[in-house]
Amino acid sequence: MSNIELGLWSFPVLLVLIFLRMPIGLAMLVVGVVGNYLITKSWNPSFALFKSLTYSTFSSYSFAVVPLFLLMGQFAAMSGVSRSLFDAATAWLGHRRGGIAMASIGACTAFGSICGSSLATAATMGQVALPELKRHGYSGALATGTLAAGGTIGILVPPSWILVIYAILTEQNIAKLFLAAIVPGVLAAVGYCLTIAIVARVRPEHAGTAYPRLPYRERFRQLGRIWPAPVIFLAVIGGIYTGIFTPTEAAAVGAVGTGLIAIFNRTLTWPAFRTAMVQMATGTGMIFMIILGAAALNNFLALSQLPQAAAAFVTEQGFNPWLVMTLILIMYLILGGPMDSLSMILLTIPIVYPVTLALDFGLSPEEFSIWFGILTLVVVEVGLISPPVGMNLFVINSMSKGTSIGQTFLGVTPFLISDLVRTVILVAFPSISLFLVQWLH
Repeated sequence: MSNIELGLWSFPVLLVLIFLRMPIGLAMLVVGVVGNYLITKSWNPSFALFKSLTYSTFSSYSFAVVPLFLLMGQFAAMSGVSRSLFDAATAWLGHRRGGIAMASIGACTAFGSICGSSLATAATMGQVALPELKRHGYSGALATGTLAAGGTIGILVPPSWILVIYAILTEQNIAKLFLAAIVPGVLAAVGYCLTIAIVARVRPEHAGTAYPRLPYRERFRQLGRIWPAPVIFLAVIGGIYTGIFTPTEAAAVGAVGTGLIAIFNRTLTWPAFRTAMVQMATGTGMIFMIILGAAALNNFLALSQLPQAAAAFVTEQGFNPWLVMTLILIMYLILGGPMDSLSMILLTIPIVYPVTLALDFGLSPEEFSIWFGILTLVVVEVGLISPPVGMNLFVINSMSKGTSIGQTFLGVTPFLISDLVRTVILVAFPSISLFLVQWLH
């Protein structure tokens, strides 16, 4: 078997190990080490990876951003900001048909701007919004579908640590990637709100009752209570963009800022602080294990010459670039269910990025890298709400007593359609992702 064939066979083997419930990071590490042995015919280079690869991977200053953004998300979840965001959104939208569900989407978008985690956004906003949706008669299907979909916005709107990982892998500017994610994130929120409006009119029995219309004085009063979220967002993103902070320093500023808000709101007790630190450490350990496994696997793939062979094959065959892009995005949609976002990006980017970069989409290499990063994140996050294995669906469903998982699957279907429409729009019009970057640089 040739080295390239070994590289090709590593993917079905990896998927089998994952379906056998081996942790993804460990599965990638095993495939990478064994594959390295099969190519070099010696265990010495394989085991040397544990020394050289571990040090070279985790001594990178850039990866310090991961625990800091995770800690920022933990503090944001316990700061009490989620309640004020939901109340403010409800004050402006709650009187409309399906307005409380729309308010949930708006609150998820705003909370995601200081959290950066899809699952944390879904779980935190679920605790706040789900009781209100149920109390006003929303069906379990629409309530859980709304919150599962809204959670996916949390990792798209900046600051997103997944985008930081993508930037490190492709050697791109993190500030430009964050700027490029803003409009697609807003587009996702608008699309979800339009979806709710359509569902509320086609199936009004799912939408429940509305809040009474509030006077503008009360609406602005509620709006004034959400000041911590935009302050943290502007401090982090503005600091990165203006060059005052590096991304790692900005993550530290965000973590301190959300922590101070939690202290001010008297929600960050000593036991809560310990819980946040343990959750941050556990999450960091899990993520770093996935990063190490992906590094070992990618080292093996580099030895097999599979990425270079794939790029050369696609270029020589003269395939239509848009067809190749469509097939890659479909692959992400399919694999996004059984694999989490980070694993997908770490596993696939070293292979598909050189392939797509060699194609002509009428963009400069930097513009293409930014556009492709946003597209990748969008379609991978769709996997989080794709039945039957989307993680957001199970997180929200577990919080909704009396709602079957089948009802949640049914409730999220309209949002999946919205996601597919949004993906087509972002593919067809790269300028949607790029115009802020081009305008501000």
